Amino acid sequence: MSDSSTNPATDWRRRVLQRYVSTHGAVSDAAANLDRRRPFLDKLIAEHFPANRTITGIDLGCGHGAVVWAARRAGYANFIGVDASPEQVAMSKTLGIEGVREGDLMAELANTPDATYDVVVLFDLYHYFDPATQMKLADEVRRVLKPGGRWILHLPNGEALFAGRVRYWDFMATGSFTRKSIEQLLLVCDFRDVRCYEDKPVAHGLKSSVRAVLWAVLRAGLRLALAAETGETGRDAIFSQTFLAVATK
Repeated sequence: MSDSSTNPATDWRRRVLQRYVSTHGAVSDAAANLDRRRPFLDKLIAEHFPANRTITGIDLGCGHGAVVWAARRAGYANFIGVDASPEQVAMSKTLGIEGVREGDLMAELANTPDATYDVVVLFDLYHYFDPATQMKLADEVRRVLKPGGRWILHLPNGEALFAGRVRYWDFMATGSFTRKSIEQLLLVCDFRDVRCYEDKPVAHGLKSSVRAVLWAVLRAGLRLALAAETGETGRDAIFSQTFLAVATK
């Protein structure tokens, strides 16, 4: 039997993760500009986390821990994160983010008892897996969620005007989703409710307010283009490069 540590079929992902931060400038920039992401993360938590601050939750593939950082700032002391990249975990420590540790997300799920968590987050990661693994991951997340628990996913949007920017954001990415495709997958895996949300600019100052207005204008134009082609109004369409999906067990 071949040694998996030298098998090209399994070794490539480990090699990338070992140097994920040092070889991808956008990753280190995102960590350095944590406060810039705060309005979006605060909105995500305020709108999609349970009101009860004592709930348990985990961010699988948490990177340097941005969601963990925001959740703990909001009072969710029992929210943790796990990531397979040692550089990402080291960066979380440099940033002073508590609750982040190194680990493989599939192994983490396998070792987690049924109905453990109220919230599971998978942020900009689900599209890194093949369809069979995505389905297995969905089944495992549903198993470890408590009844009524939520799975929050942040995903690349295949319908976006600049969809390729996120679809090909790094070497490990393998695909993207649409509102319909993620709803189909999660309903097949027996989540009882799936809701999707466009990533609109969060107005919190002059520049972001201008962006929000420009996005509203651009979105109206995209709806018009969609209507011209298909006859659909596009009222519920998602045009942003990324979007949120929130599934309930």
